[in-house]
Amino acid sequence: MTLNRNESKSWLSKVPEVTIFFWIIKVLCTTVGETFSDFLSVNAGLGLTLTTVLMGVAFLVVLFLQFKATRYVPILYWLTVVLISVFGTLVTDNLTDALGVPLETSTIVFSGLLALTLLLWYLSEKTLSIHSIFTVRREAFYWLTILFTFALGTAVGDLFSEQLGLGYLKTGIAVVVVIAIVFAAWKARLNEILAFWIVYILTRPLGASLGDYLSQSKVNGGLALGATLTSVIFSIAIVAVIVFLGVSKVDVISNKETDTPKTGNQSSKSVFLQTAVALVVFLAAGIGGYEWCAQHIVPKVDASQTSLSGQLANFIATENEMLQAVNTGDFATGKSDANQLEHDWDKAEPKLRKIDRKTWTRIDGTIDDVLAATRAKQPNEGKCQSALQDSLDSLNQANA
Repeated sequence: MTLNRNESKSWLSKVPEVTIFFWIIKVLCTTVGETFSDFLSVNAGLGLTLTTVLMGVAFLVVLFLQFKATRYVPILYWLTVVLISVFGTLVTDNLTDALGVPLETSTIVFSGLLALTLLLWYLSEKTLSIHSIFTVRREAFYWLTILFTFALGTAVGDLFSEQLGLGYLKTGIAVVVVIAIVFAAWKARLNEILAFWIVYILTRPLGASLGDYLSQSKVNGGLALGATLTSVIFSIAIVAVIVFLGVSKVDVISNKETDTPKTGNQSSKSVFLQTAVALVVFLAAGIGGYEWCAQHIVPKVDASQTSLSGQLANFIATENEMLQAVNTGDFATGKSDANQLEHDWDKAEPKLRKIDRKTWTRIDGTIDDVLAATRAKQPNEGKCQSALQDSLDSLNQANA
């Protein structure tokens, strides 16, 4: 969808015009945000914590430069979007993997924070149009909103694709269908600002699902391009689009829109009614989809099964094989076994997490360390042995 320009603009805007190129590069940035964070934390062996710190610092520096700019600069604006995508993803990943916060809780919290931010933005500025971003306060609301859309999109995407077992491809297809419905509703006079923010939120799980589908191994249901190659391909595509936009300037908004919300012939009452209906529909669809997946995809768990005891033997066997391979310097076998370990662990996630979420989260962190150590470009034997031993200790303790 494309937002129309207002002829009465007279100030420089800090954000781009919403054209088809906006949505293309938004999905590209989102995909890179997903794969690049995986590349740094797993492939480069930096781990989740160090990756979060580095990306947080980089994001704050670029965001400072974005605020200092007096007009829309394509490369600066989209670099900010890429980094906020990475950082927003890492915020949710830290809550889930490091702190053990359930994805359901993250989804509810970030939904509330996003709604509150939009409400305060509207009450303060009387508009949520991105064509009105020409003051520091409006830009602050804008970037805070975007941060929460990425964090929320990550939580929702991971909840359905991984925890509920829907898978990356099916999750991506489901998001595309919802976006198509919103597009049709916009054509049928759904308020354009409301439609914009709905689609903006949805492109996060779409880009993440696309990135995971391309980068994950075939045994995990992906195309096995890897996080590195996927990041490179999409980064090149982003640069190409940015260069085109910089030369053509087709997305430059030369002036600001009026201070009143842009609703066309729609009254404020009509817009508020549409917003309320949209919230009810998405809430019903989200809860309904969650319950359907929980009933039809997530394996059933016996009510008497309250621990992971006896459920982890195959993971222990796989890690023991990996340890033997590492001890003999056979890192190729270790990496191959790591792919199998990741596949089996992800496949078992819905059931194991349902039995004992706290223990699952603790073991999941140790397995992430194993994957990062064994998949490093130049694996360190000591680090691999240490990670595997720590993970085996956790698995054996829980399986006893």
